[in-house]
Amino acid sequence: MINTIKKFPLLGLGGFLLSCTNVATDNSVAYTGPFLQYDSLWAQSGSYSDKVEIKYAKGLKVDYRADGIHVFISNPDPKARNSKTEEIVLSGKETQKRFICTTALQLGNFEVLGMENRIVGMNSLKNVFSPKIKEQLANGSTVRVGKEGNFDLEAVIASKPDYIFVSASKYGGFESLKDCGIPLISHHGYRETDPLGQAEWIKLIGLLTGETRRANAVFEDIESKYNATKAKVAAIKSKKKTLPTILSGRQIRDGWYVMGGKSYMARIFADAGVDYIMKDMDETGGTSLDFESVYAKGINADYWQIDGTFDDVFTLSDLTTEDARYGDIKAYKEQHVLFCNFAQTPYRELGGLEPHRLLSDFVKAFYPEVLPNYTPKYYKLMK
Repeated sequence: MINTIKKFPLLGLGGFLLSCTNVATDNSVAYTGPFLQYDSLWAQSGSYSDKVEIKYAKGLKVDYRADGIHVFISNPDPKARNSKTEEIVLSGKETQKRFICTTALQLGNFEVLGMENRIVGMNSLKNVFSPKIKEQLANGSTVRVGKEGNFDLEAVIASKPDYIFVSASKYGGFESLKDCGIPLISHHGYRETDPLGQAEWIKLIGLLTGETRRANAVFEDIESKYNATKAKVAAIKSKKKTLPTILSGRQIRDGWYVMGGKSYMARIFADAGVDYIMKDMDETGGTSLDFESVYAKGINADYWQIDGTFDDVFTLSDLTTEDARYGDIKAYKEQHVLFCNFAQTPYRELGGLEPHRLLSDFVKAFYPEVLPNYTPKYYKLMK
């Protein structure tokens, strides 16, 4: 059942009508940031379809009708409470729309498309990695608008956004924004459990900016690279009687935080050719368990995936300083601990949009012969 219908206007902030016809990609856009490899894709995106087809994302549906493009947005988490389906009707040419992003992943959706200049406001993220966003913050073309529960409403309105992206993970933090008269759009990409489903949310950005050709071009590149690596691993898996095992997470405050067996990361593990020791858990996200139960199950794991935020280099020695018992885990003894440092890598911005890179990071550790010339970007073996 559809609970919310939003019809966005072509001009102004209330009651617009947007076009179902997408303008051609501007081939003059030049980019020198970390996505320089997409320059040719952006330039050649005119050869791609301007229609969006959703293949993997559970929280997006696009229906082309006589009166325009109907976009249905929902929370793909089956356990989400009070989740409303939003319907956006687009029926006009979308070109120079302006946006506020309230999470790092939302920002990354624009970055992979080379459209950071559409972001006029963002929340108070501690770590921003995008060179263009840093430049825009410095010259004032993008402003910080506070954070959930404490937004600077004057800054929000002054930045003149057409839309504000919000996140279901920030409970109750967006109520004040409803009074600004600016359409709020939920971005549930981070809730997708299929790695390609999470990346596919860039097609929503393509629809809202009139850059569907560009979004299709970039996504097809991500999809083909992910599936190519997955296929190489599948060929190896078919010849093995047993697969290496992997443990996730570590003790955080009162419990050992692990990824659920139906989670995004569990899917990455499976596609990378390892047996996740918590694969039988039904959780689609992370959950906290008692230390002893995870420790007992994971002490003989061949590999161990962890992450965290550290300003300096985080070493194996630092890990056992947290808890000496970690030193007894097989993966620790064999230096098979894969670590992602959120303070030094753009994981929160781009990790969900580069599943092919995440998959390759793990494959490089598990089966280095598959990717002999690959350099890991997010997860690297600790020393």
